[in-house]
Amino acid sequence: MKANLKPQISQMTQKNRKSDSTIDLVYAEQVIEAEASAVRGLTRLVSEPSFAQTVRLFHECTGSVIVTGIGKAGIVGSKISATLASTGTASHFLHPAEAVHGDLGRVQNDDIVLAMSHSGESDEILRLIEPLKQRDIRLVSIVGDPDSRLARHSDVVLSMGILIEACPLGVAPSVSTTCMLALGDALALTVMKARQFSAEEYARFHPAGALGARLMTVGQTMWFKPDEPLPLAAMTDTLAQMLDETAALKRRGAVMIVDADGRLAGIITDGDLRRAISTYGAAALQQTTRQVMTADCKRVRPDTLAAEAMAIFHKFRIDELPVVDADDKPVGLIDVQDIVAIKIVG
Repeated sequence: MKANLKPQISQMTQKNRKSDSTIDLVYAEQVIEAEASAVRGLTRLVSEPSFAQTVRLFHECTGSVIVTGIGKAGIVGSKISATLASTGTASHFLHPAEAVHGDLGRVQNDDIVLAMSHSGESDEILRLIEPLKQRDIRLVSIVGDPDSRLARHSDVVLSMGILIEACPLGVAPSVSTTCMLALGDALALTVMKARQFSAEEYARFHPAGALGARLMTVGQTMWFKPDEPLPLAAMTDTLAQMLDETAALKRRGAVMIVDADGRLAGIITDGDLRRAISTYGAAALQQTTRQVMTADCKRVRPDTLAAEAMAIFHKFRIDELPVVDADDKPVGLIDVQDIVAIKIVG
């Protein structure tokens, strides 16, 4: 066995060396350069009327933007649809082969169809034109050939120009699909900017993971719902009255003290109660909340990012934060554990 092993290892080493010699790293750089150059060339398309027209159509669409494509263009189209949907434009992907077998029923009259095909001659895509035209559904296309049948029958055409693929055979979609993806992102994010789509709205579509946690607002972390009673007490209440009135409420780590107009005047925490007992002894429960509360306490608004609230917790070494509306009236209360629970830290 040992006598045969050395020749086998020698053969494997020679094979690996031969394999390494066929790896053309210069060509790999050329692929990246070819795709980057083609993407840079798309900037001229942005200045053409068709780009602004497409953005306007997507922005004003009362239905959904239906993206369709076959093969690699379809895979890219699915990603573009996902980007649209996550940035405020209702969208879903429609497989063209399934479309002509019933899935055209997913397309509503107020939708817009975005069809993607470098050649503009893909049979699966061309078969969708007539059914869409019969229903007066607007068709936007991303193509390479502006004279293709898909382009000729589209309401708006985004023509990238006929692109040379980067693969050694010049046929595998590479440059064309990279350009489609970049153009799709440019459309989706330009529409997003036109919508003035906020971080809070984005967070609602991305509630999971670190990204959603980072963009979550205080209003989304509160345990209190609009119709639930809050731990509140008047400035004229005694501590005994305050404890009795809030005994049945959940999350009694603190009680918010309000003035006669219902505006936040201060807060009483467990620490405030301990200090009151230390100061007044057995008479502590007869003191008014005004005498015991921490006045001018920190507070946040419902649209404050949870990350900002966490920074306040850390900076001032507090555990509870009142949440107030524009009139400084309490609408909720968050505890540091609320923020920790959504893993805003780390």
